Amino acid sequence: MQGLTEFLPISSSGHLVFFQSLFGMEGPHLFFDVMVHFGTLLAVLIFFRRDISNIASDLPTLFKKEKRDSQHLRLLLWIILGSIPTGLLGVFLGDWFESLFSKPGVVGGMLLITGLILYLTRWAKKEEKNIDKMTWLDAILIGIAQGIAITPGISRSGATISTGLFLGLNRELSGKFSFLLSVPAILGATLLEARKMGMATETWPAFLGMAAAFLVGLFSLTFLMKVIRMGKIGSFSYYCFGLGILMILLS
Repeated sequence: MQGLTEFLPISSSGHLVFFQSLFGMEGPHLFFDVMVHFGTLLAVLIFFRRDISNIASDLPTLFKKEKRDSQHLRLLLWIILGSIPTGLLGVFLGDWFESLFSKPGVVGGMLLITGLILYLTRWAKKEEKNIDKMTWLDAILIGIAQGIAITPGISRSGATISTGLFLGLNRELSGKFSFLLSVPAILGATLLEARKMGMATETWPAFLGMAAAFLVGLFSLTFLMKVIRMGKIGSFSYYCFGLGILMILLS
């Protein structure tokens, strides 16, 4: 479930709240939670390994004049810039966002908002901006969208990809930037949780969960990028509408 919902624009946190509320379950043990998040992080790193490798190969020439217009370094700069509002929102409003996990009705409402955002991408502007035309403001606004998506029920990938499309980024760049921007966010959240961990007593279930999140994450990433290129991301809105209404009714 983590590997599937972390990347598909249907809100992993919303599903977590839904199943915990439906079955009266407690949240997963912290060590297990950290490991499955690490599995999805590995999926992003493997899927976008070529882009990450290109960025790494250009880093040594960062201060050389002939590399100042490198598309890879420009992408890295926008990722860093977009991560700033995400981090600030997480630090200052993280506790408030976390309190919403105990309110399934509110989460259902947020899923309806996610569905509306996805549905509206049908009318997104068609500027087809590539990385050369992407601006610092685009990066900031997408970073803000990612920060707001800490709210349970607001899909991180749905919010960031949709924002990119609304800003006129081409489909490929909207998807790529969304998931590369998730790397610092997932890594930061994982490290914060890891600091709270004690000694783990059940390591094998956690490693199996990590492997499942990694493999399913690779599959869902591959599938979603194809959907984005086809311009069909709005199709996920119907699922969000259905689940959101169901959560509101059950609450």
